[in-house]
Amino acid sequence: MNPGDPLPDGWRWTTLGNACEIVNGSTPKSGTPEYWGGEICWITPADLGVLDSPEIRSSARSITRSGYESCSTALVPEGSVILSSRAPIGHLGIATIPLCTNQGCKSFVPSDDVDSAFLYYTLLESVDDLRSLGSGATFAEVSKRKLSAFPIALPPLAEQRRIVAELEARLAAAERARRAAFSQLNALEAMPAALLRNVFERDATIKSWRRVEISKICEVVMGQSPPSETYRTTPEGLPFFQGKADFGQDHPTTRIWCVEPRKIALPGDILISVRAPVGPTNIADMECCIGRGLAAIRSLGDTDLGFVHFFLKAFESDIAAIGTGSTFQAISGKQLRALSIPLPPIEEQRAIVAELERELAATEQARTAARERLALAEALPGAILRRAFAPGASA
Repeated sequence: MNPGDPLPDGWRWTTLGNACEIVNGSTPKSGTPEYWGGEICWITPADLGVLDSPEIRSSARSITRSGYESCSTALVPEGSVILSSRAPIGHLGIATIPLCTNQGCKSFVPSDDVDSAFLYYTLLESVDDLRSLGSGATFAEVSKRKLSAFPIALPPLAEQRRIVAELEARLAAAERARRAAFSQLNALEAMPAALLRNVFERDATIKSWRRVEISKICEVVMGQSPPSETYRTTPEGLPFFQGKADFGQDHPTTRIWCVEPRKIALPGDILISVRAPVGPTNIADMECCIGRGLAAIRSLGDTDLGFVHFFLKAFESDIAAIGTGSTFQAISGKQLRALSIPLPPIEEQRAIVAELERELAATEQARTAARERLALAEALPGAILRRAFAPGASA
């Protein structure tokens, strides 16, 4: 809603300075421990940044009466709306107790004809406009002068309260939808790991399989970083992958090339991160150079490499736990080659890989749909606020 837009009957355009008393925050003098740990709640932008509801009930620090008296600020009453006016600009809360703030906040003490919750939601809906008012060479801050002149549309008090009641009911329903979508997505996110581990932890099946070290069925090629002068930022030589930072969902993404590769992975090889972090995997979809943050695993013959890959993904956290190092975690070639894998006959390996690929594809489709539902649910509160404060709209 913009100044000059037509308003419903009884509404009027005003400014924050006319609708509220705006109070600057302040901080007690440094080097005075007797000013801290008292009975007065002292709010900073960091306190507002962790709120999961509009209500401010406590803070990370409090000050004594003498600490408050040393500040050039006021004790604002319950019902005041608090805004972080210094970077990060835009965090909001409603005081449920008398409190004061530091200089990174502004407090809005509503006049008698302004409902605190209505003012809160008005500012919340306008938060992008409030952020745009910030300026400053060292850090962005919105001045009291700019906030005083900020326009708001104000209905009669009874209408404000009606709008707030309907708005909060809709926001509560939106939050329930968000939580349900989030819970569903979490359950689906855990499914691939559960599916994989189930394959390798079925007692009756595992007993009929033989257990072998990876070195008996696969070649393990530990990466080696070539000289930096052989790196290229445009396509020349082979794509060069250095670690997990190059990994995509399934295949790595090329950012650097190398004209004198030392160690090479072939298309279809498993690429495993062997240092900081240990365990994540991708599949090479091209011939490439690998640095010392990676190793390549390729089949020596009668082994389905997809089966080995699923084993590594199923036990990624266990493999990570093998890693050692005081500066960063790493796993050696010897440790990687000694990993023990339960191995069924090749026909059974292929059948398991095919079934897992079907199940994981179906799970990924479900996860994609769940992510979309969560995104819609997370966008809903903003849409509800915009509709509530649209010209001529009722909540």
